[in-house]
Parts: sequence; structure tokens; C-alpha cells
Amino acid sequence: MRVTQEIRRAVVADDSLSTNAHNVKIITVGGVVTLRGPVNSPDERSRIQEKAQQVAGVKRVDNQLEVARR
Repeated sequence: MRVTQEIRRAVVADDSLSTNAHNVKIITVGGVVTLRGPVNSPDERSRIQEKAQQVAGVKRVDNQLEVARR
């Protein structure tokens, strides 16, 4: 729960990310973080993954974020 909250705070605090990126689903089970949902660019996808990896207690990040087609 704490890990998910910290990642959510880091993502929402980044004003350069889109509304889609601010609303991605973050699921943490046993230190493994799964990221799901649409983002606007490959850059957003990687930036959210980096934020997740920087949180203490994260063992692995399963990045299932999809770049939305325009």
C-alpha cells in the first residue's frame, strides 16, 4: 500500500505528464509493481517506470502501459 501511494504521489506531482499518465493503474504485490493503462507517448511510459523503480521496496516493475494512438 505504501509503495503504491508513493508512486502515485510521484506521478501526480509531475505536471509535465498528461492526464492519462496521472490516471494509470498502479498495483503492488510483494514488491512487484504492475503499471497499466494508456499514456500519450513512449517518453511518458518510461518516465513513469523510472518513478516506480526509485521507490524504496520495489523489487521489479512490470510495465504494461500502452501508448495511446492519436
